Amino acid sequence: MKINHVTIDASNWPSPQLAAAHELLRQRAVELERLADQADDATTTAAIEKLLGDEVDVPEPTADECRRWYDAHRAQYRNGELVHARHILFQITPGAPVEAIRSVAEAMLMELRVDPEVFGERARAKSNCPSGAQDGQLGQLARGSTVPEFEKAVFDNDAIGVLPNLVQTRHGFHIVAVDRRIPGEQLPFEAVATRIADELRGAAEERAMSQYIRVLAGRAELEGVDLDAAISPLVQ
Repeated sequence: MKINHVTIDASNWPSPQLAAAHELLRQRAVELERLADQADDATTTAAIEKLLGDEVDVPEPTADECRRWYDAHRAQYRNGELVHARHILFQITPGAPVEAIRSVAEAMLMELRVDPEVFGERARAKSNCPSGAQDGQLGQLARGSTVPEFEKAVFDNDAIGVLPNLVQTRHGFHIVAVDRRIPGEQLPFEAVATRIADELRGAAEERAMSQYIRVLAGRAELEGVDLDAAISPLVQ
């Protein structure tokens, strides 16, 4: 694999890392003569998907692995589990000053941890979500009804009140308050085995693709971004 020089322009991407990953994959597809250098976006996307399918090995989870995961994360597999929550969204858009937005969100989080009574007022004034007009109310949430990062933050603990940390999702930074929890009933392993296998497969795919991109980054000269590049495939 030759060493490529990669200069990153992230102006049309949510982050420099995503822009860099896409460009590394595009150049790898061109190197393997699977893609013309000036191909359009649709052709490039299809070539990258085919490249990842051919070059990234994703192991299938075993039944024992699924059972161990279930035993260690039983709280995630409950029927009827509900959370009543509110949030304040600080939206991140392409080109937005992410660290400045984070600083504003963290300052408001500190205020609300001390004085949670003003949560609704701050949501009406500052939230970039339509729910801000209703004091940030999201209503009754079930597992699977929100993006995974938000779900993990509100369901994978027993906290009530304003959560101590910002929740970062693809939409931006959230200040979250949990008002009530309804525990639901425990589902048996047999009822969720397929779901667990899909979840573990998805996590393995994400790790494998991340490793593959880091290997590509380790063999490229990157400008404008740090991907914590690895110089061999043996990335832990």
